[in-house]
Amino acid sequence: MASKHHTDDVYRPKRIPKNPIKFKLQLNDEQKEAKATILENTVTLLGGSAGSGKTLLACNVALDGLLRRQYDKIIITRPTVSKEEIGFLPGDLREKMDPWVQPIYQNFFQLYDKAKVEKLIEDGKIEIVPVSFMRGRTFLDSMIIVDEAQNVTHEQMEMITSRLGLRSKMMVCGDAQQTDLKKKSDSGFKFLYAAARKIKNLEAITLTTNHRNEIVEDLLEYYQEAIDKGISITTSGSYSYNSKNS
Repeated sequence: MASKHHTDDVYRPKRIPKNPIKFKLQLNDEQKEAKATILENTVTLLGGSAGSGKTLLACNVALDGLLRRQYDKIIITRPTVSKEEIGFLPGDLREKMDPWVQPIYQNFFQLYDKAKVEKLIEDGKIEIVPVSFMRGRTFLDSMIIVDEAQNVTHEQMEMITSRLGLRSKMMVCGDAQQTDLKKKSDSGFKFLYAAARKIKNLEAITLTTNHRNEIVEDLLEYYQEAIDKGISITTSGSYSYNSKNS
């Protein structure tokens, strides 16, 4: 009799709660449509400007799947500081990363009971993994959130996506217009966004609804218009026109 492969039992159906998960904030129609697309694909890129609800949607999908036992844990990563620099910061890894992941935690707290979310974090069901610490790991039965992905380089993006293990999904959130990299062409997010047209089970979504104060959208449009016109803004606040566009 052939021996049973040790991973056979991993495929057993997981017990799913009968009652729907009740979140404090409900998704709008655009986000609901995006969520359906995320669930249909293995890797989904969530694009959109500041305030479009990318991270909130990612947290909703991840937490919903975790509480329904569709995944064993949520992995959160984002480009921050180097491995060497993290080593100099006080505290354990979670404490070192706390300033960078607070925006994500706040989204979880908006969606669900804060005490219950903190218990999930304490129990390791929500794990923070800096980009510089991901190499060599494989994430099984996990929902992975890559936040601020516009600041992830090509090499980092290749490494991150190759960490995806069996029965896992990944959501990559970013705004290609807001990268802090010296060259926008260095952004692995922008490159992967274009690749979505060619790779199966890789989908790209752009959220357009503004969830912040109305002035945020107006300000972003104003700055983008200035960039398009070739206006160069200095650190002192003064500005000048780029001669090639004048």
